[in-house]
Amino acid sequence: MSETMDALRPEENKMGTMPVNKLLLTMSLPMVISMLIQALYNVVDSIFVAQIGETALTAVSLAFPIQNLIIAIAVGTGVGVNALLSRSLGEKNQKGANLAAVNGIFVFILSYIVSALLGILFSRFYFTVQTDNAEIISQGTAYLSICTIFSFGVYLEIALERIMQSTGRTIYNMITQGLGAVINIILDPILIFGLFGLPRLGIAGAAIATVIGQIIAMMLLLYFNLTRNPDVDLNMRGFRPHKETITNIYKVGLPSIIMQSIGSVMTFGVNKILLLFSETAVSVFGIFFKLQSFIFMPVFGLNNGMVPIVAYNWGAKNRDRIMKTIRSSIIGSVSIMFLGLIIFQAFPVQLLQLFDASEHMISIGVPALRIISLGFLFAGYCIIIGSVFQALGNGVYSLIVSVARQLLCILPIAYIFAKVFGLHAIWYAFPLAETMSLVLSTILFQRIYIKCIKKL
Repeated sequence: MSETMDALRPEENKMGTMPVNKLLLTMSLPMVISMLIQALYNVVDSIFVAQIGETALTAVSLAFPIQNLIIAIAVGTGVGVNALLSRSLGEKNQKGANLAAVNGIFVFILSYIVSALLGILFSRFYFTVQTDNAEIISQGTAYLSICTIFSFGVYLEIALERIMQSTGRTIYNMITQGLGAVINIILDPILIFGLFGLPRLGIAGAAIATVIGQIIAMMLLLYFNLTRNPDVDLNMRGFRPHKETITNIYKVGLPSIIMQSIGSVMTFGVNKILLLFSETAVSVFGIFFKLQSFIFMPVFGLNNGMVPIVAYNWGAKNRDRIMKTIRSSIIGSVSIMFLGLIIFQAFPVQLLQLFDASEHMISIGVPALRIISLGFLFAGYCIIIGSVFQALGNGVYSLIVSVARQLLCILPIAYIFAKVFGLHAIWYAFPLAETMSLVLSTILFQRIYIKCIKKL
């Protein structure tokens, strides 16, 4: 098996030789497509849930911070694995690359065990601290319990995606993410409404459809990694945790975990503020997150294609390729966000009507979508710069920007505006926070350029 892998391994990884723009497109396009499919699933899932009733949509919206927390832990850990694995390959350190991969899988499994236990013990409590609506508590507990107990699918799916991505084989991620999302979309109406003679499961059916799609995607990714990825050996036989490797994974990954987890804290806090006015406002906020995924997911796909290129060429000490990759990524990201801004400004009513929005929901949702989307252009730039920090081994800078944006800006401004001006003013906290993030990200990038890039 080892000899076969050696024969398949190219003399030089394409991340160090292929023209940058072509490489970025090659790396990113499969991720963009797969994430667009994932975004489609997010929207379709909520459209079906909305047909159960507004309380179901509110329950799913309130559950979102915990689902986002699971994703944050998985993606943040993946950032650490990705950066360490790509850098090891750039340095031609095969042993280091293999250690990064197998120890990465190990810490992902530990993360799942913790998430499952917390889901079993605290799902109902999580909803009772937010609302006294018995229907929302019941629906939300059922939904969140299933998503956490069976979250091994999403944890290992992301782990295996990041390993494949680190070696430049993102086409397989497109296949698996796309298949998982399509399975979710197909199963949603079947399990929610009890089609083809199956029992009507309601909101629990939406959760079951989600975890089935994740598990199938995980299994396919495992197959692809074992048979189509000669750059990394995932043989766990005789495995022992490697302290230094795990430390290096979390040195980069932990700030990313905290940074992305802050998004869950922010969403939870904003939901609490919105509940001062109505449960419908919470549903609107949840709808916004589903809709914005159509804009942000392609940017994250571009972003995921960029990270291993920057990390690899940092390991290979190639400054020109690093800077060209960053510039091209920013141009692509801001262009996508500009298109999103136009859509949200021009068609807010039509977007809300996808979710059977009442007149009351539309009256709250139209200004919300138009105001929050004003920050899209700045967000596109900041997403790329934040991931550059992580790819260069300085995730603390990303953490600083995220804390400042979401905890020091969005939450305090949203609360003050809610108290002083009312519900519609809350949404202005988001573009104001993006403006601050733009300034701070630029200042920190100048510092890391001088420290890490300029002297290469």
